[in-house]
Amino acid sequence: MKANEIRELNKAELELKLKDLKQELFNMRFQHATNQLDNPMKMVEVKKTIARVKTILREIEIEEASK
Repeated sequence: MKANEIRELNKAELELKLKDLKQELFNMRFQHATNQLDNPMKMVEVKKTIARVKTILREIEIEEASK
């Protein structure tokens, strides 16, 4: 997901998306350990998306605190 797409989501949707991404990464780690993961670069992509979601959630928290 691009940052622009993530910014369109509200806080509840972002938290749900973060939970889903963490679960997906967890499953990928197991697949990678058992040599069943087809594309290991997908893990890198998921990690970056998690970082983007966390960054935007933090921006929202800072914005709310400043009001």
